[in-house]
Amino acid sequence: MKKKKLDRGSKARGGLAASAVARIRRKDAVVGVLGLGYVGLPLALRFAEAGLDVVGFDIDAAKVRQLEAGRSYINYIPDSAIRAGRKQGFVATTDFARAGDCDALIICVPTPLNAAREPDLSYVVNTAEAVAPYLKRGQLVSLESTTWPGTTEEVIQPILERRGFKVGSDVFLAFSPERQDPGNARYDTRNIPKLVGGVTRSCLSVARALYGLAVDRVVAVSSTRVAEMAKLLENIHRSVNIGLVNEMKIVADKMGIDIFEVIDAAATKPFGFTPY
Repeated sequence: MKKKKLDRGSKARGGLAASAVARIRRKDAVVGVLGLGYVGLPLALRFAEAGLDVVGFDIDAAKVRQLEAGRSYINYIPDSAIRAGRKQGFVATTDFARAGDCDALIICVPTPLNAAREPDLSYVVNTAEAVAPYLKRGQLVSLESTTWPGTTEEVIQPILERRGFKVGSDVFLAFSPERQDPGNARYDTRNIPKLVGGVTRSCLSVARALYGLAVDRVVAVSSTRVAEMAKLLENIHRSVNIGLVNEMKIVADKMGIDIFEVIDAAATKPFGFTPY
C-alpha cells in the first residue's frame, strides 16, 4: 500500500509541473517581476513582447507612476519601449498582493555589500517574505539576484515552505542569474544565454519552459548552487581582469606606452586572452 501511495503522489507532483509547463507554453501564464531596475524592467518588457501578461512590482511608487504613464527612468530604455510593453500586457504596481494573480514570480532585487563588505540579502529576504502570503500551488519562484551559492535553497526555500508548501511538489523554485550588460547594443535580454538551475527536476522543467519563451537559448545546469556559483565566477573573472588591465595602464603610462594599442595587439591572439 505504501508504494502505491507514493506512486500516486509522484504522479500528482508530475501532473502539477506538467500543468504549469503547459500553461506557460500556451502563454496563459501571468509573470510577476519583482524589482523594476536595470535587470527587472528589461526582463518584464521582454516577457510582454513574447506574449505573456506581466505584472511588475516595485516598492518605489514614483517608478510605478512613471511606468504606468508610459515613461522610462532608465536612460537606455526609451519611453516607446514602455508604451509598447503597456500595449502588450505589462502593468506596474506597488501592491504585492497581486503576486497571487501570477503563475511565476521572478525576483530581481539588489544584493549590495554591507558596511562589513558582506552580502546584504535584506532585499531578497524582504521580497520573498512580501509575496509568501500570496503564494499558490503550481507557482514558480525564480531568483535572479547575484548571491552566494546556497541562497536559493537555504534562504528562499524555507520562506516558501513556511506557508505549508513543499518545493518541487506544490511550488517550484529555481535560480537563474541575471546577465544584463546595460546599454550593450549587441546583446540584450533575448539573445544572452540564460542559465537555469532548479531545486528539483520538476522545478527545472517549469523554469526552463518559462525562460524559453523569452530567451533564445536556455542552458540548464544540475542545481541552483551550480547556477549561483557560475554567476560568481562570471563576475569575479570580469572584475579580476579589469583590475589587472587598470594596473597595466598605470605601468604603460609611466613607460610612455599606449595601453589601448597593447590591448588590441594582445587581442590578435585567438585563444587565452580577453580584451578588457
